[in-house]
Amino acid sequence: MEKDQELSASSLQSSKIVSKEGTISGIFSIIYLNEVYPKSFNQNEYFFVFMFTKESKELYSPKNPKDADMRLKLNSKLPIKVEKLPQENQFSHLVDTKNDWNQYYLVAFEQSATINLTLDDNTSSSRVIKYKKE
Repeated sequence: MEKDQELSASSLQSSKIVSKEGTISGIFSIIYLNEVYPKSFNQNEYFFVFMFTKESKELYSPKNPKDADMRLKLNSKLPIKVEKLPQENQFSHLVDTKNDWNQYYLVAFEQSATINLTLDDNTSSSRVIKYKKE
């Protein structure tokens, strides 16, 4: 296993997306890229996100905010950059889960002293995913 794959395995966290009624509507997973590639990702907080939702949903992007169904937030703040990625991308070697029903994103936030991430829409939300900064 390559060093970046080892680092991504320890950084990988996942959460169910659950409706207010308790129904599971999807799952999302995230890798904190600043931990995996600290020389490349160090100006902001960068994450590789992949998610599956039962119904087709789009992640919020500052470029197209009206097209968004889901919002990934860092400490209640929206991202500064969201790039939708193809199934085969520069980070796909970091995870074993590659399939046609996942959506893949590179997401950037402004730098923060703490890392508390949530994914939500109008009817569902995830648990808080936390990372410790070194």
